[in-house]
Amino acid sequence: MRLERLEDTFLSLNASRSSNTRGRLIEEPKSFMRTEYMRDRDRIIHSKAFRRLKHKTQVFIRPVGDHFVTRLTHTIEVSQIARSISRALSLNEDLTEAIALGHDLGHTPFGHLGEEFLNDKIQGGYNHAGQSLRVVDKLEKNGLGLNLTWEVRQGILYHSKGRGSLAPIKAGEEDLSLEAQVCRLSDAIAYVNHDLSDAIRANVLIEADIPDAVLKILGHRHSERVNNIISDVVKNSEKATRLEKTSETQNSGDEIRMGERINKAVIELREFLFDRVYYHAGKGEDGVKALRTLDLLWQKFKDNPNLIPDGYVDRDDPVERQMADYISGMTDDFAFATVKNWYSRLELSGEIQ
Repeated sequence: MRLERLEDTFLSLNASRSSNTRGRLIEEPKSFMRTEYMRDRDRIIHSKAFRRLKHKTQVFIRPVGDHFVTRLTHTIEVSQIARSISRALSLNEDLTEAIALGHDLGHTPFGHLGEEFLNDKIQGGYNHAGQSLRVVDKLEKNGLGLNLTWEVRQGILYHSKGRGSLAPIKAGEEDLSLEAQVCRLSDAIAYVNHDLSDAIRANVLIEADIPDAVLKILGHRHSERVNNIISDVVKNSEKATRLEKTSETQNSGDEIRMGERINKAVIELREFLFDRVYYHAGKGEDGVKALRTLDLLWQKFKDNPNLIPDGYVDRDDPVERQMADYISGMTDDFAFATVKNWYSRLELSGEIQ
């Protein structure tokens, strides 16, 4: 295929090539006009779970204003940042984009509050990265899944970083592809910057609250910070891509990374957001309503599993797993509306609307 030949010609030695994919869970005929990673990207964009991201909370629940980030706009920003880095490093943009677009499909309504709620309810815990993989493997297309390539699935599953280091991780015994590593960092680059802007927009912070070291190293403006971090990642990762042939083994521990100075500033900004924003975003009146809504949803479905509609869960799974799958797929407004509809004749409805 012409596009695969172009990849061989123009991508770096350590980039992932569509022609070398480990394939899909279910083998399919190849497309004559799209590479395997292009097909994955398109499947994600056309999925129901992707569309629902537009009405899912990023940080602030039901913010007043049109310019707050949603889970969908966050995903688009991650994709843009990841593609910029991948293009500069001659990596596979299609793979990077597919991972970025699919990385948050498993996020719950009401942001991290929803994830913490389900984590307490499900045996073995709940995390959105694992749920994102579950969405593309099992839940989309009425239980058929999207049948994505191994490389996209790996990137989705291991994109999450938790609190602390931004250093690359291993996927079991495997190294993450460079494209997956790009997405891990791009996710953090996107959210530390737009969440900071949203916190200022919501009057939770003012610029004077931001640590001086962060402003001095990363910059005072959103665009300046994003550009500085992306530039630093590209400069510090060029060796990993191996644009020229060397005697070293390909993919032998190569990493996409930030320089020490920028990395330290990004971690400091992220810790600042955890302390001043993330832990408090769901604590107000809207957070109380959201948590009450989740409680009511859980109890109602537990008492009446038949209320869970077909097409969103696997009926062979335990009821609690079905409940988690269905609730996690809800948008914020749909969760509120569902409970309001159930309890519309009670005073409770005024509490959650």
